[in-house]
Amino acid sequence: MARYMMLLLMLLMQVATFAQDPIEGLWYNEEKTAKIKIYKAKNDKFYGKIDWLKEPVKDGKARTDEKNPDKDKRNEPLLGLVVLKGFEKSGKDEYEDGTIYDPKNGKTYSCIITYKGNELDVRGYVGFSWIGRTAIWTRVQE
Repeated sequence: MARYMMLLLMLLMQVATFAQDPIEGLWYNEEKTAKIKIYKAKNDKFYGKIDWLKEPVKDGKARTDEKNPDKDKRNEPLLGLVVLKGFEKSGKDEYEDGTIYDPKNGKTYSCIITYKGNELDVRGYVGFSWIGRTAIWTRVQE
């Protein structure tokens, strides 16, 4: 009996190791024009890339990162573009020290993410977090 309990305990510990963080998965941006897939990378930081676009084509071609300040990147497709970078979990529901890239204007902002169940408060800012804007993203229900 003790052997089975030990085996069960080891199995449960392995399952817990592979458990997803609550922010991992697909999220709609505030306008619901894109789905962002948030994932944990091997460096234990969180990233997010564009996984779906409501309008993936412009002028008969795949939409590109045309506002990127780096002219060499302006022809890269928006699908698959990493827009959230380097977030670290700082509390139960807080993720910080990351950046968010806005392909609409080609700018990158410091960012804090707060997990609120089926919503994320995504706050982009320059300098101080109290000088910024919060967008509410919603979890994609599949």
